[in-house]
Amino acid sequence: MSSLAPTPHTPHPTPLPLIALDPTPYSLLPTPYLTPWLIGVTLNTILAAIAFFAPKKLLTPAGLLHAWFLGVLVWGTLGWQGYVVVMVYFLVGSAVTRVGMAQKEAEGIAEKRSGARGPENVWGSALTGALCAIAAFIVPWLNLGSSGQWLVSLLVLGYVASFSTKLADTCASEIGKAYGQRTFLITNLQPVPRGTEGAVSLEGTLAGIVASIALALVGWAVGLISLWMVAVCAVAAFVATNLESVIGATLQSRFNWLTNEVVNIVNTLIGAIVAMAIAQGVYLVLG
Repeated sequence: MSSLAPTPHTPHPTPLPLIALDPTPYSLLPTPYLTPWLIGVTLNTILAAIAFFAPKKLLTPAGLLHAWFLGVLVWGTLGWQGYVVVMVYFLVGSAVTRVGMAQKEAEGIAEKRSGARGPENVWGSALTGALCAIAAFIVPWLNLGSSGQWLVSLLVLGYVASFSTKLADTCASEIGKAYGQRTFLITNLQPVPRGTEGAVSLEGTLAGIVASIALALVGWAVGLISLWMVAVCAVAAFVATNLESVIGATLQSRFNWLTNEVVNIVNTLIGAIVAMAIAQGVYLVLG
């Protein structure tokens, strides 16, 4: 049996080779398993209060409410490990958005509200990850045996890959707009101004690769994925981010409903699917 194979299903399963997270305790019932949800509510309420009164706003009031709900959801389903991943994404992504803000605002290519996230930004970035987290929470209760444990492993990988992809996209875009010396349209490699939909730059691309690896390493450090999956996340993020640029260059201007937030959802969904597909392929080959 390959080392990639999931372990037999037990009420308290041993950690999988792919992840160290035990999803079983994060249940709404019985009462002792309610603890992670109570911790999530308490912690996120405290952080939301701090953020609300902080002089520099990273979220709009509505965005703060939605981020509170997301934080509770992540802590309740994936525990502190999943929470660390989303918090690192949010803090690094917010910081990168403000890089060169004065210059980007002068050129008219800065994010609206000086980078403060609203509800649309929260879910544009996190909807895919949230769905992966919910699914990973539900699957152990379906009594699917070892297949269920492997599915949880893939879903948790999809969770990490979705945020790795989104941070790669954010860093590629913001660093490219701030420091890109030459930007090209991804479809024909013709020079275009910085901030053009579908534009790519060497500086932005490198920043995106580094960001995707960094966030995937966070996922590995907290035990959500194994070390070899860091490379899987990086590849998935690179594929998804470039496909998003193609969408931006070819389709986004044609359809009013294809907003940046919708494109972000597509981007993270592609990243999660590609990562899970690669992992499943490796399992089939080596298993």
